[in-house]
Amino acid sequence: MVCENLGETKGINEIIIKQEITKKIVIMVPYPAQGHVTPMLKLASHMSTLGSFQPLIVLPEFIHRRLISKMNLTRAGIQCVAIPDGLDEGKPCDFFTIETAMEDCMPAHLSRLIKKLQDDDDQEEVGCLIVDVLASWAMEVGRECGVEVAGFWTAMVAAYSLISSFPELIQRGLVSDAGLPQHEGKMTFHPDQPTVNIEDLPWLIGTEAAKKARFKFWVRTIQRSRSLKWILANSFPNESQREESRNCGPIICPVGPLRSDGLNESPTFWEEDRSCLGWLDRQKPNSVVYISFGSWVSPMDEAKVRSLALTLEGLRRPFIWVLGPAWRDGLPNGYPERVENFGKIVGWAPQVDVLQHEAVGCYLTHCGWNSTMEAVQCKKNLLCFPVAGDQSLNCEYIVNVWKIGVKINGFSIKDVGDGIKRVMEDTKMKTRIERLNERIMGEEATLKVKQNMLHFMNDLKRPIDQLQMNL
Repeated sequence: MVCENLGETKGINEIIIKQEITKKIVIMVPYPAQGHVTPMLKLASHMSTLGSFQPLIVLPEFIHRRLISKMNLTRAGIQCVAIPDGLDEGKPCDFFTIETAMEDCMPAHLSRLIKKLQDDDDQEEVGCLIVDVLASWAMEVGRECGVEVAGFWTAMVAAYSLISSFPELIQRGLVSDAGLPQHEGKMTFHPDQPTVNIEDLPWLIGTEAAKKARFKFWVRTIQRSRSLKWILANSFPNESQREESRNCGPIICPVGPLRSDGLNESPTFWEEDRSCLGWLDRQKPNSVVYISFGSWVSPMDEAKVRSLALTLEGLRRPFIWVLGPAWRDGLPNGYPERVENFGKIVGWAPQVDVLQHEAVGCYLTHCGWNSTMEAVQCKKNLLCFPVAGDQSLNCEYIVNVWKIGVKINGFSIKDVGDGIKRVMEDTKMKTRIERLNERIMGEEATLKVKQNMLHFMNDLKRPIDQLQMNL
């Protein structure tokens, strides 16, 4: 402690004893997928920049191997540590193998890590565990170790509201106890929220058995998260132009959209093909269609890949298409050579750099949340083809609430051609995305997000603040 005398003329009651504040460790546990690890890294960088916490990101070994060799995270004030995941190296990981690793293997290793940090006199205090809501297994570990736990939601607050409304959906007879649809058509899940198709609920992916298993995962996830005090959301305040009103459950604290400002490079698992930036330099302004369907759920079957490929070839508009090797089986023979005069296919792209380029006129997207926010950041209108998860809900906001994009239902020349023309030539749509950009990323919004983060961090530091006293 440091005792500070505020002056000889001041009384003894104005002598303040202050606690020297050192950085507490905040252990951060992302869900092991690109679209979740990236925003967690951005949150860690943000917390490190703001002050009194040292982020320590815990990754399963198979993610740590991919990430740590590509980035120098220490320059952003971030430390990473790997824990065993029980997965066979070199074998593909899907949703269910990762779920098994999280529930059966990783908890014991995280528990040992926390206890080691707690028992090590040379380490600072563990101040908090911030857990991706989808990695809810770690919430249980934190509670068992006596560490305060906060959640992190990487998508819209509206998506959390939709998924956490499953008891009401069952009660209303819209889905069964196993989460399967009992009716067809549109439904509402919250006042003032857009309608969604019952068939597009986030857990309805794959076979009937897979849908039931995903629903069980979500039920367990939401039940574990209900007892949290805080959930930090990678979204912006008042995302639907109304204030969220929550009388119970966690405090939902918007702290986004998070950006890579404190990181020295883009945190991606795959090697980026930066040659596409030089290719863009040779194109006319606002002429290129950028196409990417994300990194997690396979975007489409071979028939759809082939259909889109032939449409792009027929339209002969300049395009960049992010298409990983595993998804190229649907391309016609010799396709890259056939379109090389106006099209470029890459395995992975530096997405923000591409979207910021003046040659890009629109973005054909699956409507993943990170991609949506990056498009708004770069003021690029969206051509929407949602595939799974929360993407249909995001699409509803893009098309019907914010009105900054157009949804297509297929990849015919007419569907894609008409959609591209609308999003590239609609001047009102361009004005709306500029206004949304200011609302989300302008000075007032940035200040509000910073205040939210400081409110959360000050709540964590309260035990230290209580040690300050006036004599």
